[in-house]
Amino acid sequence: MIVGLVFLLVGNPVPAENVAIIHAGTLITPVDGALESTKSRTIVIVGDKVARVEDGFPTPGELGFEDSSSATLIDLKDSYVLPGLIDGHVHLTALPVGNRRLGFVVFSDADRAILGAAAAKRTLLAGFTTVRDLGARGPDSIYALRDGISRGDVAGPRILASGQTITPTGGHIDRSTGFRHGLFEFFTPSGVCDGAAECTKAVRRQIRDSAEAIKLTSTGGVLSAATAGVGQQFTSAELESIVDTAHSLGRRVAAHAHGLDGINAALDAGADSIEHGTFLDESSILRFRESGAFLVPTLLAGDTISRWAELEDSPLPAAQKEKALVVGPQMLMATRKAHEAGIRIALGSDSGMDGHGKNCGEFGLLVEAGLSNEEALLASLVNAAENLGMADQIGRIQEGYYADVIATSTDPTEDIDALCSIEMVIKGGVAHLSQRD
Repeated sequence: MIVGLVFLLVGNPVPAENVAIIHAGTLITPVDGALESTKSRTIVIVGDKVARVEDGFPTPGELGFEDSSSATLIDLKDSYVLPGLIDGHVHLTALPVGNRRLGFVVFSDADRAILGAAAAKRTLLAGFTTVRDLGARGPDSIYALRDGISRGDVAGPRILASGQTITPTGGHIDRSTGFRHGLFEFFTPSGVCDGAAECTKAVRRQIRDSAEAIKLTSTGGVLSAATAGVGQQFTSAELESIVDTAHSLGRRVAAHAHGLDGINAALDAGADSIEHGTFLDESSILRFRESGAFLVPTLLAGDTISRWAELEDSPLPAAQKEKALVVGPQMLMATRKAHEAGIRIALGSDSGMDGHGKNCGEFGLLVEAGLSNEEALLASLVNAAENLGMADQIGRIQEGYYADVIATSTDPTEDIDALCSIEMVIKGGVAHLSQRD
């Protein structure tokens, strides 16, 4: 039973003076790096933050609120209540692969912002209250979406945006690759650079445009039209200029890297996370340990491209299909190797290739790679929050943290698939209907 339905209208923020009280049957939240599960807990939300967590199910009056009518009571006594999930690698304005190439020349940034709004809502209703968007065709679309969500104009997760990806000429994410010469002369990507000086400037452009993180392509990628494979593309000097510039301006760096040479070069340059990490080996593991960088495996992406590559009517062109058949299956093996070595793994789904709102599929694949259910959850809470530089704001239900809360009817520490059946989502004190509603 939920009292106070006005609070549940999607997108209506709770006035700062108002209070929401959640009666949680079982509260599951990180404590000192591990998940702690406690019965019969009450979460008190004031504005967009958790004010405190109490034992039992006290009434508003017992909690000290004399005017109980101003407190919204949310009854989740029969549910498992957790912090909002975090996905550190999404592309909210991206089209599914089958439509992607045509979309580059058909859709404007305004179109992509509208498409992104729908994707953002699906992502939020899937239980992901914070995401990091690692690359948009033009910066306007993702920044407009991020800011619109922040203002409450549209429903979606809290977004950290990287703007355009930093990539070399002809490299992965240089969208002119594979199209006829001159087609993109009207559009000059601000993230394409060659040489240390140009790359420094490219990073500064992203931050000028309000990027909160920097994404670079250390190696080739599966879904680029280039046939150069998935080895290192930037020089070590270029990588160092990108990372040093980003760090000097207070931005964390995520490095797309499949090939071993590009993984190690990005880690040597000081990247904060390696996205994919497909062909890592013992030399990479040593570098991960020394630097403390995160691995973001994006197993959902690997699983998706593997399935597509095997279809007779595959949506992948020949060059992409060839790479997918090699890279896809290897990603699971790399994650298993990294986990066995104790490398810190943060969740990132690379959502956008096959639609949005399916991010939960990453959990099952992490478990398949050897993580326990608890470890997979921590990858999307403690590790993901630290990977985004927000460990003191999100990833747990605790006083002073954002009031990001999800609820399920099944214990996800026992059944990880419970995270694909979210009953309720509360982001920053705003409650939303679930996917099933």
